[in-house]
Amino acid sequence: MDCRRWDEKYAGIEFQPTLRPGQFVAAELTGLRPGRALDLAAGHGRHTVWLAEHGWQVTAVDFSRIGLDKARKLSAARGVDDGQVDWVVADLDDYRPAREAFDLVLMAYFQVGAALRAKVLARAATALAPGGTLLVVGHDLTNLAEGVGGPRYPEVLYTPEGITAELRGLRIVRAGRVRRAVEHDGSPATAIDTLVRAERT
Repeated sequence: MDCRRWDEKYAGIEFQPTLRPGQFVAAELTGLRPGRALDLAAGHGRHTVWLAEHGWQVTAVDFSRIGLDKARKLSAARGVDDGQVDWVVADLDDYRPAREAFDLVLMAYFQVGAALRAKVLARAATALAPGGTLLVVGHDLTNLAEGVGGPRYPEVLYTPEGITAELRGLRIVRAGRVRRAVEHDGSPATAIDTLVRAERT
């Protein structure tokens, strides 16, 4: 992956102070007792800021400095305390989170090849404290034929079976395909995602 391409992408996105979390992230994590959270591939911060607003102490990791700059701006605009988020510019190919340090690890729409995805998932699992929750959401392979939006390269798309196979040692709470209502070419449409929620017992 090329961080320069993502820097350019985030530079071209208009700042939106009302940016909201993905619907499945909010639905799955609302009601969890706040603790320490790790947001992998945090981008421009919509999930990081939402978690901080709900009482989490968040470590936000992304390799795009411009993306995280926008995330900091979003955080400030929404009144999040400066000490509530640790912003980390790092490539997830190299980043190693502390073991058993987080009550929640979130990986949302991190669309990469299977080898890197497996490496990041393995590290995410070891970063979970006992009782901690891992939530993985990403564009599903079936979206190519049955949905709209998202990457068009099969090798970076998720399946529930592919994600759960990488989470040995965790208890799978939920694994399946979920559908999002989206707008496509001005008309209502559907996007299909993989959602996997797991816990370290």
